[in-house]
Amino acid sequence: MSHQLPLMGDTSSNASSMPGPATSAAPFLPQQLTLPTLRHAAKGCRGCELYERGTQTVFGEGTDRAELMLVGEQPGDYEDRQGRPFVGPAGRLLDEALEEAGIDRSTVYVTNAVKHFKWEARGKRRIHQKPNAREVSACKPWLEAEIAVVRPRVIVCLGATAAQSLLGPQFRVSRQRGQLVESPLAPKVMATVHPSSILRAQDVETREAERALFVKDLEKIAPLLRE
Repeated sequence: MSHQLPLMGDTSSNASSMPGPATSAAPFLPQQLTLPTLRHAAKGCRGCELYERGTQTVFGEGTDRAELMLVGEQPGDYEDRQGRPFVGPAGRLLDEALEEAGIDRSTVYVTNAVKHFKWEARGKRRIHQKPNAREVSACKPWLEAEIAVVRPRVIVCLGATAAQSLLGPQFRVSRQRGQLVESPLAPKVMATVHPSSILRAQDVETREAERALFVKDLEKIAPLLRE
Protein backbone atom coordinates (compact mmCIF):
# COMPACT_ATOMS: atom_id res chain seq x y z
CA MET A 1 0.00 0.00 0.00
CA SER A 2 1.47 3.37 -1.02
CA HIS A 3 2.01 6.08 1.56
CA GLN A 4 0.05 9.29 1.01
CA LEU A 5 2.45 12.06 1.87
CA PRO A 6 2.25 15.84 1.49
CA LEU A 7 4.35 17.53 -1.14
CA MET A 8 7.80 18.62 0.01
CA GLY A 9 8.32 22.33 -0.56
CA ASP A 10 6.19 24.70 -2.61
CA THR A 11 5.58 23.21 -6.02
CA SER A 12 2.34 24.97 -6.75
CA SER A 13 3.83 27.08 -9.56
CA ASN A 14 3.28 26.03 -13.17
CA ALA A 15 6.56 24.52 -14.29
CA SER A 16 5.87 25.24 -17.94
CA SER A 17 5.65 28.99 -17.25
CA MET A 18 8.92 29.24 -15.33
CA PRO A 19 11.19 31.92 -16.86
CA GLY A 20 14.54 30.74 -18.21
CA PRO A 21 15.92 27.21 -18.00
CA ALA A 22 14.62 25.08 -15.15
CA THR A 23 17.14 24.33 -12.39
CA SER A 24 15.14 21.99 -10.16
CA ALA A 25 12.73 19.10 -10.45
CA ALA A 26 10.73 20.38 -7.46
CA PRO A 27 7.99 22.11 -9.51
CA PHE A 28 7.31 18.85 -11.35
CA LEU A 29 6.55 16.76 -8.26
CA PRO A 30 2.91 15.73 -7.77
CA GLN A 31 0.80 17.02 -4.91
CA GLN A 32 0.49 13.56 -3.33
CA LEU A 33 3.65 11.50 -3.11
CA THR A 34 3.31 7.82 -3.91
CA LEU A 35 5.53 5.73 -6.13
CA PRO A 36 2.93 5.57 -8.93
CA THR A 37 2.27 9.34 -8.89
CA LEU A 38 5.99 10.11 -8.70
CA ARG A 39 6.82 7.75 -11.56
CA HIS A 40 4.10 9.25 -13.73
CA ALA A 41 5.10 12.85 -12.95
CA ALA A 42 8.79 12.15 -13.54
CA LYS A 43 8.05 11.29 -17.17
CA GLY A 44 7.40 14.97 -17.79
CA CYS A 45 10.30 16.36 -15.77
CA ARG A 46 12.14 19.29 -17.33
CA GLY A 47 14.08 20.20 -14.20
CA CYS A 48 17.39 20.32 -16.07
CA GLU A 49 18.54 20.06 -19.67
CA LEU A 50 19.31 16.33 -19.45
CA TYR A 51 15.75 15.48 -20.49
CA GLU A 52 16.79 16.65 -23.97
CA ARG A 53 19.51 13.98 -24.17
CA GLY A 54 17.90 10.96 -22.58
CA THR A 55 15.40 8.79 -24.43
CA GLN A 56 13.13 8.76 -21.38
CA THR A 57 13.04 9.27 -17.65
CA VAL A 58 14.35 6.21 -15.79
CA PHE A 59 12.65 6.25 -12.41
CA GLY A 60 13.31 3.97 -9.46
CA GLU A 61 11.89 0.48 -9.23
CA GLY A 62 10.74 -1.68 -6.34
CA THR A 63 8.23 -1.87 -3.54
CA ASP A 64 7.32 1.06 -1.31
CA ARG A 65 7.93 -1.28 1.64
CA ALA A 66 11.54 -2.02 0.71
CA GLU A 67 13.86 -2.05 3.70
CA LEU A 68 16.91 -1.49 1.50
CA MET A 69 17.32 1.28 -1.07
CA LEU A 70 20.25 1.23 -3.47
CA VAL A 71 21.12 4.56 -5.10
CA GLY A 72 23.36 4.72 -8.16
CA GLU A 73 24.57 7.62 -10.29
CA GLN A 74 22.40 7.69 -13.40
CA PRO A 75 20.88 5.29 -15.94
CA GLY A 76 23.23 3.92 -18.58
CA ASP A 77 22.62 3.15 -22.23
CA TYR A 78 20.71 -0.08 -21.54
CA GLU A 79 18.59 1.57 -18.85
CA ASP A 80 17.84 4.59 -21.05
CA ARG A 81 16.55 2.37 -23.84
CA GLN A 82 14.48 0.09 -21.57
CA GLY A 83 13.29 2.72 -19.09
CA ARG A 84 14.32 0.63 -16.07
CA PRO A 85 17.23 1.05 -13.63
CA PHE A 86 20.10 -1.44 -13.35
CA VAL A 87 19.23 -3.72 -16.27
CA GLY A 88 22.60 -3.54 -18.05
CA PRO A 89 25.90 -5.29 -17.27
CA ALA A 90 26.37 -3.35 -14.00
CA GLY A 91 22.85 -4.34 -12.98
CA ARG A 92 23.56 -8.00 -13.61
CA LEU A 93 26.71 -7.78 -11.50
CA LEU A 94 24.67 -6.09 -8.76
CA ASP A 95 22.05 -8.86 -8.87
CA GLU A 96 24.75 -11.52 -8.50
CA ALA A 97 26.45 -9.67 -5.64
CA LEU A 98 23.17 -9.23 -3.76
CA GLU A 99 22.45 -12.95 -4.08
CA GLU A 100 25.92 -13.83 -2.79
CA ALA A 101 25.44 -11.45 0.13
CA GLY A 102 22.14 -13.11 1.05
CA ILE A 103 19.90 -10.20 0.05
CA ASP A 104 16.70 -10.87 -1.89
CA ARG A 105 16.82 -8.55 -4.92
CA SER A 106 13.02 -8.54 -5.21
CA THR A 107 12.74 -6.80 -1.82
CA VAL A 108 15.16 -3.98 -2.74
CA TYR A 109 14.29 -0.56 -4.16
CA VAL A 110 16.80 0.60 -6.78
CA THR A 111 17.12 4.10 -8.16
CA ASN A 112 19.62 6.73 -9.28
CA ALA A 113 20.61 10.20 -8.18
CA VAL A 114 19.93 11.43 -11.73
CA LYS A 115 16.99 10.09 -13.74
CA HIS A 116 18.16 10.83 -17.30
CA PHE A 117 21.09 9.37 -19.22
CA LYS A 118 23.87 11.91 -19.85
CA TRP A 119 26.01 10.89 -22.79
CA GLU A 120 28.18 12.01 -25.67
CA ALA A 121 28.33 10.51 -29.14
CA ARG A 122 31.45 8.62 -30.10
CA GLY A 123 30.90 7.21 -33.53
CA LYS A 124 27.70 5.21 -33.31
CA ARG A 125 28.10 4.67 -29.56
CA ARG A 126 26.62 6.70 -26.72
CA ILE A 127 29.30 7.14 -24.08
CA HIS A 128 28.44 7.85 -20.44
CA GLN A 129 29.22 11.32 -19.11
CA LYS A 130 29.25 12.03 -15.41
CA PRO A 131 26.46 14.40 -14.34
CA ASN A 132 27.68 17.66 -12.86
CA ALA A 133 26.76 19.05 -9.43
CA ARG A 134 24.02 21.30 -10.84
CA GLU A 135 22.33 18.39 -12.61
CA VAL A 136 22.54 16.19 -9.51
CA SER A 137 21.09 18.99 -7.39
CA ALA A 138 18.28 19.64 -9.87
CA CYS A 139 17.24 15.98 -9.76
CA LYS A 140 17.52 15.58 -5.99
CA PRO A 141 13.81 16.32 -5.25
CA TRP A 142 12.90 13.04 -6.98
CA LEU A 143 15.35 11.09 -4.86
CA GLU A 144 14.22 12.81 -1.66
CA ALA A 145 10.61 11.98 -2.54
CA GLU A 146 11.47 8.33 -3.16
CA ILE A 147 13.14 8.13 0.24
CA ALA A 148 10.15 9.83 1.90
CA VAL A 149 7.72 7.33 0.37
CA VAL A 150 9.74 4.13 0.78
CA ARG A 151 11.24 5.02 4.18
CA PRO A 152 13.97 2.38 3.90
CA ARG A 153 15.76 1.02 6.93
CA VAL A 154 19.06 1.04 5.03
CA ILE A 155 20.32 3.17 2.15
CA VAL A 156 23.43 2.14 0.21
CA CYS A 157 24.99 4.74 -2.07
CA LEU A 158 26.70 3.15 -5.06
CA GLY A 159 29.57 5.39 -6.11
CA ALA A 160 30.68 8.94 -5.47
CA THR A 161 27.84 10.77 -7.22
CA ALA A 162 25.14 9.09 -5.15
CA ALA A 163 27.15 9.40 -1.93
CA GLN A 164 27.86 13.09 -2.39
CA SER A 165 24.27 13.80 -3.41
CA LEU A 166 22.95 12.33 -0.16
CA LEU A 167 25.86 12.70 2.25
CA GLY A 168 27.44 15.95 1.11
CA PRO A 169 30.20 17.03 -1.29
CA GLN A 170 32.95 16.31 1.24
CA PHE A 171 32.09 12.62 1.46
CA ARG A 172 34.73 10.36 -0.08
CA VAL A 173 33.88 6.76 -0.91
CA SER A 174 37.61 6.01 -1.12
CA ARG A 175 37.99 6.86 2.58
CA GLN A 176 34.60 5.90 4.02
CA ARG A 177 33.63 2.91 1.93
CA GLY A 178 31.71 0.27 3.84
CA GLN A 179 31.24 2.44 6.96
CA LEU A 180 27.81 2.96 8.45
CA VAL A 181 27.35 6.72 8.78
CA GLU A 182 24.94 8.96 10.68
CA SER A 183 22.21 10.46 8.51
CA PRO A 184 18.62 11.69 8.88
CA LEU A 185 17.81 9.89 5.64
CA ALA A 186 17.54 6.43 7.17
CA PRO A 187 18.57 4.58 10.34
CA LYS A 188 21.58 3.11 8.50
CA VAL A 189 23.42 4.61 5.51
CA MET A 190 26.51 3.25 3.80
CA ALA A 191 28.47 3.96 0.64
CA THR A 192 30.41 1.60 -1.59
CA VAL A 193 31.60 1.55 -5.19
CA HIS A 194 29.30 1.47 -8.18
CA PRO A 195 29.29 -1.97 -9.85
CA SER A 196 30.21 -0.34 -13.17
CA SER A 197 33.60 0.57 -11.69
CA ILE A 198 34.26 -3.13 -11.11
CA LEU A 199 33.53 -3.85 -14.75
CA ARG A 200 36.09 -1.23 -15.76
CA ALA A 201 38.91 -2.99 -13.88
CA GLN A 202 42.02 -3.42 -16.02
CA ASP A 203 42.32 -7.20 -15.72
CA VAL A 204 40.38 -10.24 -14.58
CA GLU A 205 42.32 -10.61 -11.34
CA THR A 206 41.63 -7.03 -10.28
CA ARG A 207 38.00 -7.36 -11.30
CA GLU A 208 37.50 -10.46 -9.18
CA ALA A 209 39.21 -8.84 -6.18
CA GLU A 210 37.02 -5.73 -6.47
CA ARG A 211 33.93 -7.87 -6.89
CA ALA A 212 34.76 -9.77 -3.69
CA LEU A 213 35.15 -6.48 -1.79
CA PHE A 214 31.81 -5.29 -3.15
CA VAL A 215 30.06 -8.45 -1.93
CA LYS A 216 31.76 -8.01 1.44
CA ASP A 217 30.31 -4.51 1.73
CA LEU A 218 26.82 -5.80 0.95
CA GLU A 219 27.24 -8.61 3.48
CA LYS A 220 27.47 -5.93 6.19
CA ILE A 221 23.96 -4.83 5.24
CA ALA A 222 22.26 -8.22 5.22
CA PRO A 223 22.09 -8.65 9.04
CA LEU A 224 20.61 -5.15 9.39
CA LEU A 225 17.65 -6.17 7.26
CA ARG A 226 16.87 -9.09 9.57
CA GLU A 227 16.87 -7.07 12.81
